[in-house]
Amino acid sequence: MCGISGLIDFKNSSTTEILEKMTDILHHRGPDDSGYYFKQLGSCQIGFGHRRLSILDLSPLGHQPMRYNNLIITYNGEIYNFQEIKGDLEKNGDKFISNSDTEVILHAFERWGLEAVHKFNGMFVFAIYDEKEEKIYIYRDRAGVKPLYWYWKRGVFLFASELKSFQQHPNFEKEIDLDSLGLYLQYGYILQPHTIFKNTYKLKAGHYLEINLRNSEIKESKYWDVIDFYNKPQKNIKEEEALENIEELLKSSFNYRMVSDVPVGVFLSGGYDSSIVTAILQHQRKDKIKTFTIGFHEKGYDEAPFAKKVAQYLGTEHTEYYCTQKDALDIIPKLPEIYDEPFGDSSAIPTTLVSQLARKHVTVSLSADGGDEIFAGYPKHGNILKAYKILEYTPNLIKNLLKNSMNFINPNKIPYLKNIKNLKFRYDKINNIMDSKSIIDCLKLTNQHFSNKEISNLFINKLSSIKIEFDTNFINSEYLNQILALDYKTYMIDDILTKVDRATMSVSLEGREPLLDYRIIEYVAGLSGDLKYKNRINKYLLKTITHKYLPKELMDRKKMGFSVPIFDWFKKELKEYFLNYLSENRLNKESIFNTKEIIKLRDRYLNGSNENIERLWFILMFEMWYERWM
Repeated sequence: MCGISGLIDFKNSSTTEILEKMTDILHHRGPDDSGYYFKQLGSCQIGFGHRRLSILDLSPLGHQPMRYNNLIITYNGEIYNFQEIKGDLEKNGDKFISNSDTEVILHAFERWGLEAVHKFNGMFVFAIYDEKEEKIYIYRDRAGVKPLYWYWKRGVFLFASELKSFQQHPNFEKEIDLDSLGLYLQYGYILQPHTIFKNTYKLKAGHYLEINLRNSEIKESKYWDVIDFYNKPQKNIKEEEALENIEELLKSSFNYRMVSDVPVGVFLSGGYDSSIVTAILQHQRKDKIKTFTIGFHEKGYDEAPFAKKVAQYLGTEHTEYYCTQKDALDIIPKLPEIYDEPFGDSSAIPTTLVSQLARKHVTVSLSADGGDEIFAGYPKHGNILKAYKILEYTPNLIKNLLKNSMNFINPNKIPYLKNIKNLKFRYDKINNIMDSKSIIDCLKLTNQHFSNKEISNLFINKLSSIKIEFDTNFINSEYLNQILALDYKTYMIDDILTKVDRATMSVSLEGREPLLDYRIIEYVAGLSGDLKYKNRINKYLLKTITHKYLPKELMDRKKMGFSVPIFDWFKKELKEYFLNYLSENRLNKESIFNTKEIIKLRDRYLNGSNENIERLWFILMFEMWYERWM
């Protein structure tokens, strides 16, 4: 696991020193070694930078950027099946000098060219410079576990693992993209390929860039897309066969992700995803797996007791830590540095804390993300299905009457409802969802924290577009599978995986995602939604497998998620953050937001209203980011 950076400068205005600054600001991603490649070509300057976190082949033979014949690479990630690929290459006469997966990528690319990526099972971003072709290729893994940003303007192309690298180049122009800011406020994250800056993009998962150094042409191409597997004919198999096949895939994936030359642990929440990862791994090993959990003293948020019971049952070497308000206060000022793009998921706080905890004991930790998106684990999945099916059979006349009635009724005046948390927010969302024309619309509106109208009111200037670009090219018409495919391509990549990558790498910890082996999603995507959400049971398949390893009574409980009790905390110790960062003077000086709307939102919350705290948190995180980076 590492941090990478690079440049292609057709203006010939760059230097080795600039490349070193772009690379070394990523020191946290790779404290063990650094390397730089800078060359003046006839048409441009090119530079590759690398910060190394040594995981495989800890010797200097793993140093990057690495050369093999006419190919030069800088690479971040892990290819878990590199030994098998290496064996195939050796049978054809290839010779290796190291035991690193980096060298295997180079050999594979020389032998198979652009098709080599289909042989890689792992998480990765790599850039390869082909001296003969005078081209640079940049690849991102299928699921988007590893990040890659790129910038292109006025003859200068930059790429890096994190946005902060670009700010080290004098030709980078940091201009906020207000449409992307609108997206951020709606969803709490900025969806690929957009970023907070203009002319700056995320390389989409399952895609690669091809940059022609002769004519400066940049082409983005797709090599893998989860929707393609949802669109294939469904597997006509029995439940027992599906369970057996999935379990074998899980075992293979989990074991791959234990391959390491340094200690490995597991983030254990006590939920189904992390528990099945831990259970299968511990079941196959005599040595105790190291597990790590963060808890909270506030009821309704604390999963630590459940994790402890799972750890005791499995016999792991378990470590837990209880997060306090002071811990949160210590982490919050660091968030803009760790997430150098506005990021609104407050569970970044415990994720950073559990990463700090794990790093004291291991260099690699497995995180069981992706299970909800693959196996239908979120409560919203069943709720959206139920709501949309009702909408489908409700005549437009009745829907219009209901909407008009809701527009004239103040929900806070309705008996038995007025004390519900976030009542007005939920009421308005239900009203908006009645306009859904498809299951995708229903999902989009469910995920929003501000409606389009509310977003427009927040900004001084009119936004040109705040529409999310959902790929709706579905042949498979099953509603649940459409929801899962879109969650996989949006929320999972740009929220969950972003959160875990930045939190783990902020403490030089490699985070691995065993449920995101592409073979698992390719198989499960071809199964009927009725198997994934059976008898109104979320995550039916994964739960059934888990119960082979852990007693059902130990596991069955209400899903909690990795959330933080900020709703209570902000009325106490964290109140000053709102008063400081959401002040009238600060907002007026920035000239971005409609100050009156922000102050109104802030004061309603501080005065005790059941306001949606996440909306204020999103704005606060932007303001803190703005102070740090603008």
